[in-house]
Amino acid sequence: MIRKVSHRRHILLSAVGLIVFFSGWQFAVTSGVLPSGMVPAPGTLWPAWLDEVRSGFWQQAICDSLTHYVLGLLIGSVFGAFLGILCGMLEVLDGLLEGVIRLLRPVPGLAWVPFAILWFGLNTAGATFVIAISVFWINFYAAYGAVKSVDPELYELAAAFGHGRFLAGLFKITLPASAPGIMAGLRTGLGQGWMSVVAAELFGVPGIGARMMQASSLLATDVVVVYMLTMALLYALTDFLFGFVRRYVLRWQV
Repeated sequence: MIRKVSHRRHILLSAVGLIVFFSGWQFAVTSGVLPSGMVPAPGTLWPAWLDEVRSGFWQQAICDSLTHYVLGLLIGSVFGAFLGILCGMLEVLDGLLEGVIRLLRPVPGLAWVPFAILWFGLNTAGATFVIAISVFWINFYAAYGAVKSVDPELYELAAAFGHGRFLAGLFKITLPASAPGIMAGLRTGLGQGWMSVVAAELFGVPGIGARMMQASSLLATDVVVVYMLTMALLYALTDFLFGFVRRYVLRWQV
């Protein structure tokens, strides 16, 4: 029998796990199990973060990366979900694009970096493009699968009540029935977008990724870890805020 853990206890267990993790990490470095020159001790992260904040690098890097992230996430999510819904509803469009999708889908977002440089240059547009490409496919397949899983009898029922046209079926049946799957894709894209930020900024666009590369070239591993944790906290924040959006959109499920 599986015992359910209360939400408060779950949070407490998560906090204990983090304490154990950082304590073990600190002990491994101070005891020499992990080389201090290669892996920074958690105790060095706070001073490194303060230095970054005082110099203004931390705030500027977050502002730059948030710009790339929000634009890329918005463009990739909207176009991905929109095309996924259309392909799920229109068999002709699905057939026309199937070959193109199978050709482009395996190409990772990092492979588009050279083209981003050629087409857009070392600026926000190039970084946004790479992030949008990475997020696009997650939302496309989430929306496509959600639409394909809608019960066909619902469309027949809608047609019987005078909602047999495409737009009526879209807003009365498809979107409400596939909303949970689409929202799941959007939530997955939130994390993928942050993972793509570093790749998008590796070629010199200012942001968290660029700052991490600068720090790594100077062997400032404590600064690198500071920005790694910064990205983790930013993802946690965006995921938390998205939870409110999801609950509002899917409030009919309650």
